[in-house]
Amino acid sequence: MGPHRKALRTTAVGAVSATLIAGSALGLAPTAQAAPNPVRFVDITGDGGTVLKANVITPAGADGTSRYPLIVLPTSWGLPQIEYLAQARQLADSGYVVVTYNVRGFWQSGGEIEVAGPRDTADASRVIDWALAHTPADARHIGMAGVSYGAGISLLAAAHDERIKVVAALSGWADLIGSIYSERTQSVQAAAVLDGAGRVTGRQSAEVRSIFADLYASDLSREQEIIAWGKKRSPGTYTDRLNRNGTAVMLANAWGDTVFPPNQYTAFYEKLRGPKRLQMRPGDHATPEITGLLGLPNDVWSDTRRWFDHHLRGVANGVDREQPVRLKPRSSGGYETYPDWKSVAATSRKIDLAGSTTIRANVNSGADGGVVFLSSILDQVAQVPPMAYVPLLPRRWAAVWQSERYATAQHVRGAARLHTTVTPTEESGTLVAYLYDVGPLGLGKLVSNAPYTFHGRTPGKPFGVDLELFSTAYDVPAGHRLALVVDTVDPLYIEHNPSGAQLTFSSPPNDPSYVSVPLREQ
Repeated sequence: MGPHRKALRTTAVGAVSATLIAGSALGLAPTAQAAPNPVRFVDITGDGGTVLKANVITPAGADGTSRYPLIVLPTSWGLPQIEYLAQARQLADSGYVVVTYNVRGFWQSGGEIEVAGPRDTADASRVIDWALAHTPADARHIGMAGVSYGAGISLLAAAHDERIKVVAALSGWADLIGSIYSERTQSVQAAAVLDGAGRVTGRQSAEVRSIFADLYASDLSREQEIIAWGKKRSPGTYTDRLNRNGTAVMLANAWGDTVFPPNQYTAFYEKLRGPKRLQMRPGDHATPEITGLLGLPNDVWSDTRRWFDHHLRGVANGVDREQPVRLKPRSSGGYETYPDWKSVAATSRKIDLAGSTTIRANVNSGADGGVVFLSSILDQVAQVPPMAYVPLLPRRWAAVWQSERYATAQHVRGAARLHTTVTPTEESGTLVAYLYDVGPLGLGKLVSNAPYTFHGRTPGKPFGVDLELFSTAYDVPAGHRLALVVDTVDPLYIEHNPSGAQLTFSSPPNDPSYVSVPLREQ
């Protein structure tokens, strides 16, 4: 890993780790002080005897004569056990026994961080065992929920413990490697955030330290081992178990999630066969849930409670009759609903990528995906995504194609797909594709992007590239056009272009190049 990558990693680690810790301490602590219901702080013995620090809240008036549905909340990566206190109280007020626990390796819980490994899954079952033995929890009605790390652990636990009937996985992952190693490209800022927060707030296992080191170093000799490690920790690997158990699964994520991009959730959702719900909205990793963690009104947490109320308590609240796919576009306020994910994009429109264009590597052209957390939060709160002035992008380092100006608004929904032919001068390389909404003056607003890395190619020999950009919901105004930009450097990712490398993009007559843009029915 070069010096510039090491500096980037250090900066991201410091800034984001401080933000996570300060946010949990300053934002969540006041909620913990104003407590109408008593909270018990307990020690729970997890897998292998590891002590897990936990909170327990029971419904007011619980006297041991009645049983209540149980909800277990594992903490997010790097956050303390008070994280869910506001939501836990609201759930307890609604008639649930709620147990929140600090996952192993973090804060005061014992053990080491294993990144949702088998021991983390076993810990969830041990917490359920404890709750059934020490609280008025009903063994027939058990659910799990969580944000980020807690979401992934909840899904994995439900796949391995059939007692868990309902899951709400908020800003989580279904494919761990597909998230931080998308198309063989390391998401270096996302990895640095996770690595840094883990080092500051917990104790990483030797295996996890090795995985991070190999990821940063781009050690291809370890690639298959890393993929196997990630597959074991990916809920998508166990979809058949969730389907066999009939688990009711609610998934929620943000369009701009720079840690767990939305595509891996939508693909996972399509494979689920039990009761399911998918909610997508503007924001970055875990930002849609933040206000709810502070005890403020929040639509994600409100829908989570409705999901549990129906599937754990049998409340006839209509959640089972609603269209299960709910999307909030980045450029407008209301939700759109669909019967399934494939109905989101009723049609598509192709932009031809004609001609032959050669770009040089190793220089950032000015088109990029922004900064982890910051850019997507700006898009969420102010509708200000990363921008580039498309006419001035240097064609020496960026390939640019544009559509005609559209007479009517174009409602982009889903994942745009790039198909092109690439001829490299080196056997390895990285390209990053960006789709921009370009206004009349040439200012481009980022609609979507995705990286692509190749290894083992023959220099001078063309090969086909099919790349799915990250899913989104974005409205392109009438009078604007779409532009596809491809360059080789983006601060979000580790690039694999040798010094002096060049990439040529062509459109053979028998295999023309294009980008297919998914559109909602007009």
